[in-house]
Amino acid sequence: MPRVVLVLVPDVHLLDLAGPAQAFGTAAGHGYDYRLDYLAEQPEVLTAQGLPVRAEVEWPELDRSDLILVPGWRITNGDGRERLTEPTLRRLREHHAAGGTVASVCAGAFALARAGLLDGRRCTTHHDLQDALARRYPRARVARDVLYVVDDRVVTSAGIASGIDLALHLIAMRHGPGAAGRVARDMVVYARRNGDEPQTSALLRHRAHLNDAVHRIQDLIEARFTDRLRLADLAAESGLSERTVTRLFGRATGLTPLRYQHILRLERAEHLIGHGATVETAARAVGFEDARMLRRLRARA
Repeated sequence: MPRVVLVLVPDVHLLDLAGPAQAFGTAAGHGYDYRLDYLAEQPEVLTAQGLPVRAEVEWPELDRSDLILVPGWRITNGDGRERLTEPTLRRLREHHAAGGTVASVCAGAFALARAGLLDGRRCTTHHDLQDALARRYPRARVARDVLYVVDDRVVTSAGIASGIDLALHLIAMRHGPGAAGRVARDMVVYARRNGDEPQTSALLRHRAHLNDAVHRIQDLIEARFTDRLRLADLAAESGLSERTVTRLFGRATGLTPLRYQHILRLERAEHLIGHGATVETAARAVGFEDARMLRRLRARA
């Protein structure tokens, strides 16, 4: 069961915490195995909004499939003052070194930077804090005007509500875009906001249109992207002709349905390969008969 460990600091922003927690909790309600743990350096943390929150002080045993996420806290005058002690920062470093993923929302990027995890990596934070982060940690490559950035299992997001976008992206990477879409619909949030364009999932990158018929077709493809899908099947299930499916889909996304399916397969395969799978194993896991097509798609990308 993958753990999501949320590390809380004094003055933590409620939405920085609640947004990702709601997303992963909703995913767990859909049968995806997530367990949420709330950690702090003291048993009770007062949030920036005045609500006290209870937390554990003993760390659970973690493995590389688990996520540590540091929500942001209230910063005055952009000073970026730190809230975590060295033992906690060491936990962040050790988890990443062991192959795990570490993430932050808003000012949480300062904790990752202090742990040394942003040295030489692209990252982001709230727009009001970007200058302070770049000034204090010049080895961090701060990306501006993006919602989130992924760089070698270090994931940083901008302020407040962007933690939801970060969580949906991670769910899409682990379970596929269909899972992230279901979570977003349950949360009644916009599931198609772009983050850092090269890092966004296809769900976000090719959903920025208003054609409901095409969204339904994309839902069908996302739910069965590892299967062999014929254009006739998509047409029948969407109640449209094959010609209409091709025309509407191309107009809304710039892709054919088959190309969209291939992008979903490639994205999932890259995630598996990044976590140790061979190209051959990843190719079969996403629905290819062998690795030749996957190699061609990777070469094009």
